[in-house]
Amino acid sequence: MAHSLATSETQVIAPNLGFLKTWLRIEPLIRAVEKTATDTIAQYPGTPIRVIGHSMGGLIWLEVLNRHQEWWPQIHSLVLVASPVGGADSARIIDPFGLGLGIARDLGIDRRLIAQKIASVIPTLSISGDLDGGSDGTVTLGCTQVPGAKSVCLPGLAHATLKNHAEVAKAIRDFWNPFPGSDALSQGIPDFSDELIQRLRLVVGMTDGHPRDFRRSKIHLTFKNRITLRTWKNPTQVDHVFVGDPAGQCLYSGFVGWLHAEGLRKVLQEIAKEDL
Repeated sequence: MAHSLATSETQVIAPNLGFLKTWLRIEPLIRAVEKTATDTIAQYPGTPIRVIGHSMGGLIWLEVLNRHQEWWPQIHSLVLVASPVGGADSARIIDPFGLGLGIARDLGIDRRLIAQKIASVIPTLSISGDLDGGSDGTVTLGCTQVPGAKSVCLPGLAHATLKNHAEVAKAIRDFWNPFPGSDALSQGIPDFSDELIQRLRLVVGMTDGHPRDFRRSKIHLTFKNRITLRTWKNPTQVDHVFVGDPAGQCLYSGFVGWLHAEGLRKVLQEIAKEDL
């Protein structure tokens, strides 16, 4: 992927972090990338750096950049490809109590606030794939979204395929070199549904879910603009919450574990009391 995007003036740096190590803990991987970045910046002071991270690679870079804000002026752009920024739902299911079961604990962490802070300064692109109307087969579309970043969804591409595909390369080139008159960073003003989704995501323990169960949900609240807030409990009594548009399409799907069900209930009660 890097070589397909590189020019004759590009120095490509792609550290090998070790296959087995990527199943254990993220912290040693963060330190390895941090050292590589430190050495590179010292070797090429002032040279613009374009960062691309696939899946956990994107999460590693979020952590590295969060620790080194002094580097931000030198970072040309950040591209996150299929990175579960909001926390991978599969990781939350494997390690629901954050006990530290392998890499699951680290992949289940919500880094959206870190990503949003970075995206407010560094041009950021989030690329996702959609195999089944809600995920790339590994992570959900919702968990890849970053407030303030440009988002691109590529239908038909699986999680592993996104690591090196011509459509991904094209999306990155278009982001780096927008056509005349376009703005690669324009996001518009957040609307009611965006603000509602953000509020739900701030519930402690909330994980972006797959929209497949939207049809099972029941309407909990209908707002004046006909946006709906819906709820559903799965067979294991895990609470799910959905936001639907006026046409009955799913805009957001999320769930909380048993420990955080009360927190979600309180937020729903607060929303219900407001004149929205």
